[in-house]
Amino acid sequence: MTEPSATGKITIAAPPAKVYALVSDPGVLAGMAEEYEGHRWVGAAKGAAVGAKFRGRNRNGIRRWSTLSTITDADEGRRFAFEVTTVAGLPVARWQYDIEASDDGCVAVESTWDRRPGWLRGPTSLFTGIWKRDDANRANIAATLARLKAAAES
Repeated sequence: MTEPSATGKITIAAPPAKVYALVSDPGVLAGMAEEYEGHRWVGAAKGAAVGAKFRGRNRNGIRRWSTLSTITDADEGRRFAFEVTTVAGLPVARWQYDIEASDDGCVAVESTWDRRPGWLRGPTSLFTGIWKRDDANRANIAATLARLKAAAES
């Protein structure tokens, strides 16, 4: 896998299992994220497991859009990741949360890879209102990690 297009890291004074429980619950994650605001499970999925799918609701100001995510990694206390596509099945991104135990709790790393084909970048930027996606994702990751830290340490 290539290097992520945006990433961030934070030290959290909480056990890895607690941090994992927060990031692996799409409903809880929505409360910490900037653009992502909610989900509904698709098909028989009822929780975070490899292969489970959820439809994500996203927003930027007045703009709203939906995506389909498939969970690819669900290694409790270590890694949670999902691949995001358009509702038509075109690749959009990969989001990954890596958690490593430390002496004082853990270190959490949030990363994303922009998977959009070149021809799709213009239309999706116009639709979402975000032209500098990597810059926006870096800022969003920093905000999400700060909220994750606050939630895990409370």
